[in-house]
Amino acid sequence: MIVLLGLAARRERLRSAVWILVVVMLGAGLVSYIDGYFPTQETLRVYARVISGNPILLGLGGPVAEPSVGAMAAWRSGGLLFLLTAWMALTIVIRHTRAEEESGRQELMLSGVIGRAAPLTAALVTAAVAALVAGALTSGVLVSIGMETAGSLAYGAAITAAGWVFAAIGAVTSQLAQTARTATTLGLLALGVSYVLRYLGDASGATWLTWISPLGWSHLVRAYAADRWWPLIVSLVATGVLLALAYALSARRDLGAGLLPVRPGPAAGPYLRGPFSLAWRLQRGLLAKWAAGVTAAAALFAGLSGVAPRLAEQPGRVLDAFLHRYGGPSGDPVDAYLWIIVLLLAYTVALYPVLATLRLHHEESSGHAEALLATAVSRLRWAAAHLAVAALGTLALLALGGFVTGLIYSLVMGDPAVGRVLSAALEHVPAAWLVGAFAAFAVGVLPRVSVAFSWTVWGAVTVVGDLAGPLIGLWGWSRVEPFHYTPNTVSGEPFTVVPATVILALTALLVTTALIRLRNRDLACG
Repeated sequence: MIVLLGLAARRERLRSAVWILVVVMLGAGLVSYIDGYFPTQETLRVYARVISGNPILLGLGGPVAEPSVGAMAAWRSGGLLFLLTAWMALTIVIRHTRAEEESGRQELMLSGVIGRAAPLTAALVTAAVAALVAGALTSGVLVSIGMETAGSLAYGAAITAAGWVFAAIGAVTSQLAQTARTATTLGLLALGVSYVLRYLGDASGATWLTWISPLGWSHLVRAYAADRWWPLIVSLVATGVLLALAYALSARRDLGAGLLPVRPGPAAGPYLRGPFSLAWRLQRGLLAKWAAGVTAAAALFAGLSGVAPRLAEQPGRVLDAFLHRYGGPSGDPVDAYLWIIVLLLAYTVALYPVLATLRLHHEESSGHAEALLATAVSRLRWAAAHLAVAALGTLALLALGGFVTGLIYSLVMGDPAVGRVLSAALEHVPAAWLVGAFAAFAVGVLPRVSVAFSWTVWGAVTVVGDLAGPLIGLWGWSRVEPFHYTPNTVSGEPFTVVPATVILALTALLVTTALIRLRNRDLACG
């Protein structure tokens, strides 16, 4: 067990450190944001009244019990810290259980003097410690910058509890699914449903919806206001029940098998005519899931566009800063809201080319690429096919998001906007391609760390970008990420060709370097 824990800690030392750092920075940055934009008790009181009178804002972080910096910062996070910690713990458990089992490494370890339950226990302990460190460091940093000790401890405990619950959920999905991909999909589905239930519960006042959401239990703590610790008992009980279920399922299944039936694929592939059709077949499921998610998100946020005119009711300093950052030449709160939706879609869709490009790494590490390349298919054709699917999929997702946003906005507000929103979304394609090009560069040049490198690039671009950066005090850092240079054409800013050309040139350089290196190096080697 000690050996397994040491191995897990060694493998997680970089990944988990990045997750934890993001959680802690967001926790401290949101306090700095609230303290800077609401310097007086009166501005806090006005902002709290605006939130309380708007169901959309209530759904983001729940009701604001009192107009204090701590309570407002906890609300402003919108549960993001809970969500991130839960996601981290979920993936840690799946990575060290089902992924290890799928690769065959766990069978090799179990041939020694290691018990059947030891890998699951080591994964759970690793995830639990990571969540505990995230919560404890967040509490410590908040106390050090002058926040109330009781509220900070309650906030940190709520963060840790969210991680523990979803670590246990990851343990269960690892027993149900036969592949790490399916286990992760099931776990993220549970995370998404939990967030939606919590959002609807807080937005509508139907608290029973919040109570049936694992993320809702952390929200019910109401840090810096009520400081209720007892909802965390529900989190602990649910964690215990899920862990008992995971161990029971683990003892009743064969190693390498899942409890859910696996649907066999077709006996023949008449449409597989070459590398591109194969890449499309491998990636179409991922693209379909992303298309559904982008459509739902765009429709949801565009459907809430009626709240944009209420931005004029915000405290003056907040409105001025908001319009200065997102309003563009028009200075219209509605245009600013549309631009935020476009930015949100752009930063999110930029993850798709990363995931699609990393399919190359999966094909290489699993041995599938070696079998394919033993035929007449060259490495360049194989890699170029996957990169083409990733590039075209990115273009399609941004076009879909822009079209749905413009269409729903036009229906809600009665103001035709499909053309300008669609064009604004498409203008972000070069920046999204550049993020994917870094993933291609990692696969070709740095295959051993390609997954961590690619996720780090996307995470860094998102964190320092025009949406998240200002919230955590990273003023000015957005100049190092490509989306910053896309003009706000929604609000009337003119489109310029030079930034897009430079970004496309960098993309071509990275992809070319990746393909040259991939053609010359050994498979599965750096």
